[in-house]
Amino acid sequence: MNKGRVCLLLAVGLALVGCSHSSSSGAGSETRPRQEHQEALEELGPAGQQELRDIVSTGKLEGMQWPNFADHIASVKEFYEETGYKLAWSQNGKPTPQALELIRILKKAESKGLDSKDYDGPRWPDRLKALQSDSGPRESPRIRFDVALTVSGARYISDLHLGKVDPENLHKDFDVERQHHDSGAFLRTKVVDAQNVQDALTQVECPYPGYKRDLIALQKYLQMEKQEAPDPLPQVQKPIAPGQTYEGAGKLVRRLQFLGELPASMTVPTDSQIYTKEIAEGVKLFQTRHGLEADGKLGPGTIAEINQPISHRVQQLRLSLERWRWLPHDYPEAPVVVNIPEFKLRAGDLPEKPAFITSVVVGKAMRTQTPVLEEDMKYIVFWPYWNVPPSILRGEMIPKIAKDREYVQRSGYEIVTYDGQVVTDGVVSEDVLARLRAGKLTVRQKPGPKNALGLVKFIFPNDNNVYLHSTPAQSLFSRTRRDFSHGCIRVEDPKALAEWVLRNNQGWNKLRVAEAFAAGKEQQVSLTRTIPVLIIYATAVTEEDGQVFFFPDIYGHDKTLEGLEAKAYGSNN
Repeated sequence: MNKGRVCLLLAVGLALVGCSHSSSSGAGSETRPRQEHQEALEELGPAGQQELRDIVSTGKLEGMQWPNFADHIASVKEFYEETGYKLAWSQNGKPTPQALELIRILKKAESKGLDSKDYDGPRWPDRLKALQSDSGPRESPRIRFDVALTVSGARYISDLHLGKVDPENLHKDFDVERQHHDSGAFLRTKVVDAQNVQDALTQVECPYPGYKRDLIALQKYLQMEKQEAPDPLPQVQKPIAPGQTYEGAGKLVRRLQFLGELPASMTVPTDSQIYTKEIAEGVKLFQTRHGLEADGKLGPGTIAEINQPISHRVQQLRLSLERWRWLPHDYPEAPVVVNIPEFKLRAGDLPEKPAFITSVVVGKAMRTQTPVLEEDMKYIVFWPYWNVPPSILRGEMIPKIAKDREYVQRSGYEIVTYDGQVVTDGVVSEDVLARLRAGKLTVRQKPGPKNALGLVKFIFPNDNNVYLHSTPAQSLFSRTRRDFSHGCIRVEDPKALAEWVLRNNQGWNKLRVAEAFAAGKEQQVSLTRTIPVLIIYATAVTEEDGQVFFFPDIYGHDKTLEGLEAKAYGSNN
């Protein structure tokens, strides 16, 4: 991976917009109004300064939701050192306009998919009341108010910019190089004297259109969550087809109308028990948006998803926003993006829409999950050999060869040494089988249409030996849920992907790519410019038309991320 590149895309194939910004400013960039404001900061007496220094140095302030702010102690310390240990958020014992606006933002953190409690959201009304009613000379209440707002603001800015969870705590191979961000410096230079605090904070947010669409969708679903009147549909033993009886038909119509799958103008008798074709069309739309087989039949799985509370959809959107925030804000090269639970691959040139979208097959949920990672694609191979991975060799291949000594010959394999010397592609002797079992030999499949990798593979070197490739098993792409592989990613339209990947290689036009697919021999082509490959995991995706698609948490990553978020601050307090 090229560590010099500073950004990745949690794109799920959406259009990207590059954004360049510095998350902090030095003293040289400060304007005269800012200097004047700094000079006007509220001074403390010697005892007050010492109290402020003591709180900052210990990294703990009792009375906060999360008193221990050790993770942000450096930023908070810098914040106060640069202001000469003066109070930044009050004047003459009263909160500044910027303090009041920041508090309003912290209290509404849910609108960004964050938890306002992490930033003392419910505690600010009492704090403000206490501060504004204290007209005496005591400095301690003002000091504690100031530190609480600085810490809460630093936490909010950090979570909004980088995410609440370190992605490597969930995905060990997701080794992204994220931008450094000093939340204390940003507070001091951009927020303390901002004319508009909300505008200032937009600088730290993810700039990608997909993130912004998810934010808009979140507002919609938060409102739906408030309006929802839970009334679960009755479950069925087997799927109901149009024309059949379903006791909850009327209730189903009302739920689909609430979810936007049926028009509000549609009317059915309250006690209706007929599952009509019109209702089935609404069910199809729901199934399409929720990663289900869109057959219009009302089965147990579909009913379970329809019964999911809106709070569950809100959580899916929240987690997708978190994943967006893991990514830095600049992207100089267009990526290939695979979204695992969506079973989709997208690729495209900045800042255009994806050049194409194609279906993929990913690793099995139970045994061979495709890892979430980011690497650089460096070359592709036409008519590749398939080197059978050791796990498949031991668990599947050797037992087949032991039962049928002609299996290698009949299936187009060959037994080779580790330096590629062919030992046999015919009947396997007892001696060769013994050497295979001992790990002294390995197996590879010859190039050709029946090769497990198809006619091309796309290599982005990684520790998991995962790559993109074509496949002769095209029937799997007709399935809605497509987790069938041993970890690698099978591509439905490999020719289109090869054309796009080789677009920067001189002479590699559509005709030459077609010739390579038909050549009948192995050919490796190094890329003129490496291409980022981002394998991500998002169970909520908002398209450009505003439609929100939700997908099952097939690997359980959402559940794990929920747990990590829940203890992100609590583990230190």
